[in-house]
Amino acid sequence: MRAFADLYMRLDATTSSNAKLAALQAYFSQAPAEDAAWAVYFLAGGRPRQLVPTRMLRELAIALSGLPEWLFEESYQSVGDLAETVSLLLPESSHATDEGLAQWVEAYLLPLRGQAPEMVQQRLPELWAQLDRQSLMLCLKLITGSFRVGVSKLLVTRALALMCDLDAKRVAQRLVGYTDLSHRPTAASYLKLIAAESADEHAQRGGQPYPFFLAHALQAPTEQFDALLGSPSKWQVEWKWDGIRAQVVKRDGQLWIWSRGEELVTDRFPELHSLANTLPDGVVLDGEILVWKTDAAADALAVQPFALLQQRIGRKTLGKKLLADAPVVLQAYDLLEWQGEDWRSRPQHERRRQLEQVLEAYPLTPVLLSPLVEGDSWEDLARQREASRSLGVEGMMLKARDALYGVGRTKDMGLWWKWKIDPFSVDAVLIYAQRGHGRRASLYSDYTFAVWDSPPGTPQRTLVPFAKAYSGLSDAEMRKVDTIIRKTTVETFGPVRSVTPTLVFELGFEGIALSKRHKSGIAVRFPRMLRWRDDKPVEEADDLGTLQALLA
Repeated sequence: MRAFADLYMRLDATTSSNAKLAALQAYFSQAPAEDAAWAVYFLAGGRPRQLVPTRMLRELAIALSGLPEWLFEESYQSVGDLAETVSLLLPESSHATDEGLAQWVEAYLLPLRGQAPEMVQQRLPELWAQLDRQSLMLCLKLITGSFRVGVSKLLVTRALALMCDLDAKRVAQRLVGYTDLSHRPTAASYLKLIAAESADEHAQRGGQPYPFFLAHALQAPTEQFDALLGSPSKWQVEWKWDGIRAQVVKRDGQLWIWSRGEELVTDRFPELHSLANTLPDGVVLDGEILVWKTDAAADALAVQPFALLQQRIGRKTLGKKLLADAPVVLQAYDLLEWQGEDWRSRPQHERRRQLEQVLEAYPLTPVLLSPLVEGDSWEDLARQREASRSLGVEGMMLKARDALYGVGRTKDMGLWWKWKIDPFSVDAVLIYAQRGHGRRASLYSDYTFAVWDSPPGTPQRTLVPFAKAYSGLSDAEMRKVDTIIRKTTVETFGPVRSVTPTLVFELGFEGIALSKRHKSGIAVRFPRMLRWRDDKPVEEADDLGTLQALLA
């Protein structure tokens, strides 16, 4: 446990990728395989569910520290992280255990889930007393499911590849699915990650997908595209769908569906289960899962807003009505495997041609072929792109015709660009603020925004909250806003402050939909601050009518 805590502190103390890479290599070269297995899991993004309720941890920490509740809460608000707060307030202990990460996770921490509260309250102090301060903080982060450190999965992949003299793409392939909730890391699974390559490895993948290839954002003006990209004839242009990126894997008579987050989601989409019978073995399709149903306005089948798909994502059980209201299809746009052969090293145009032949030879009811968009020039494509919202898409995807299928957001095997339309935007008023986390723990950086409930000139207008946002401002702007919030606070509700409405911001967001759960009746997707409208008085901020007009 101590070795992993030391690694965590080294990673957290630097922003240098080379320093982090060196720290990872040093740890993995010394760690027992069973500990390294769990370290890879956590560092690559694996997060088991919370093991102990947060309220119980707070109550126990208050009792053990001897502090009054108000002082504990003030400390927490100042630090901004529960695990760090508790580790700082509890009496310091010397490190009295030599047991490794795997022993702690498997024998001590995971068994806490589901235990009776009195058993947990008795067990935790015994465990905490064996750990020094930094190991205790790490232990608490694992208990709360809040373990995060500034390391990407790609960096972990590079560290393992360098340590074992392997191709990083091979390690990336082996890591797919490693952090799925259904997977429990073991010494054997770790040794497979770093094993020498074998000739029959490809044939032994079972339902494992391939690492997803990701696109880069394209934000240059259209008039610069010829210089940046060359002729449109060099690119395969498609619509950018707004759904769930997924790979459908058919091997050995079985079907697996994986999300981009490397979560196995086969059970979530029963409409696609028929592919187990209609799709031949040795096929992997890459595409987007979308709600696809008759559009009342167009009287034709069309993609539906992501909000409708989101209703399915949040449900533990899928009833008949929900399945009928939000039926899904796979909009397929790439072929990664055919007849058991890995096609990722073939050019984009060849994979596309074979995909078309596969879908023609095997008519698959819940699978559609993502259409190509043709244009004589970038200006012509830009004009077509203007229709994106009416088509229910986010813009266009540009894929180099000779591009291979890479790993992650890289450029070494070819290029994909996402050419998204400009976001929706409204001018909104900041009405609530909450302190951030990490380096922003001392600043009020998380904001709730509102619009007016009626147009200008209406008597007794009120502000209606509709979105929360915390990104988009520079550090300097954040500090200025923090000062104003402290000076204009009206009331405090725990960690939240209500403020006198004085600040207007232009908010951008990707999507908008009706919502019964929100007071405004509207939900927006991916809200962020585009700019601080210090030139605009509060009275001139937008109203609900503006948001309702955007729904159209």
